[in-house]
Amino acid sequence: MTSSNRTPNTLRQIVILGVGGTIAASAASATQTHDYKLTGTLDTVLEQVPQLGEIANIRSEQVVNVASHEVDNAVLLRLASRVNEHLADPAVDGVVITHGTDTLEETTYFLHLVVKIAKPVVVTGAMRPSSALSADGPLNLYNAVRVAISEDAAGMGVLVVLDERVVSARDATKTHTSATDAFRGPDSVELGALSGGRVRFAASPLRRHTCDTSFDLAAVQALPQVDIVYGYQNAGTHFFRAAIEAGARGIVFAATGNGSLSEAAKAGVLMARERGVAVVRSSRVAAGAVSECADDACYHTIAADTLNPPKARILLMLGLAHGMDTTALRRAFEIY
Repeated sequence: MTSSNRTPNTLRQIVILGVGGTIAASAASATQTHDYKLTGTLDTVLEQVPQLGEIANIRSEQVVNVASHEVDNAVLLRLASRVNEHLADPAVDGVVITHGTDTLEETTYFLHLVVKIAKPVVVTGAMRPSSALSADGPLNLYNAVRVAISEDAAGMGVLVVLDERVVSARDATKTHTSATDAFRGPDSVELGALSGGRVRFAASPLRRHTCDTSFDLAAVQALPQVDIVYGYQNAGTHFFRAAIEAGARGIVFAATGNGSLSEAAKAGVLMARERGVAVVRSSRVAAGAVSECADDACYHTIAADTLNPPKARILLMLGLAHGMDTTALRRAFEIY
């Protein structure tokens, strides 16, 4: 989507929002790629990529500056608000966000559901600190801007760009603790790639997103507590009980296999439903869908489809914030 006051020969206007993360971190040695600290800001990141000025007009804003495991619901709401406000500016053609990789998939899926303008939104980060001998952050940021200025990126929802891959925010998952190609979709689903100086899209997202969702944050002041309970051999009901007593309005059960409920998990689900707490069955398995089963009718649980536990938590949280009942939540997990 191009802005109305821009001629074809004018560079596109891109706003870069900084959240923090490894891309702004450094370590004591150039060969050290662990035990680093967040020492920089978005400005210090931008200083490493002066080439951005050759492909776009850049404006920047530091929204927060934290490691991504410190991103909470308040940060999600603040970031979504800033994205929507910037995109509403006719002079802005797209938004790029720098973010830590640990919870990048959660933030991007949240934005994928609540951004309400079809201009490109691209999120990137780094697997190695800026001080590393082969830091990946600068090129990732450059490529993210290249995607954001692409006309083909409009209407694609929120995109994740790392290691020259373009993945939908719904599918992007961190699959490795340290490799630079850590982000991809389940079953290697990718929308496109960068090569030879070009952005090449090969697919588009099929699930509803951004402008085509029922989620509107205008009236949302806070997001409800949703917790994740992990399934394993010999697990009891105590984690369900702890989540309920702590005030959770929803629980995502990271179950074994196809979202299977053990006898203890069934007891935990019943405790939750008696207290009006919604329960989604996801899976700890890396790929594949959790399909509906007889337990859903019996225990009023909701199948997560292909959403992993962290992403299922995001969708359940938004659904509960918008007053969805079990039927509406089931539909949401089918279409988003």
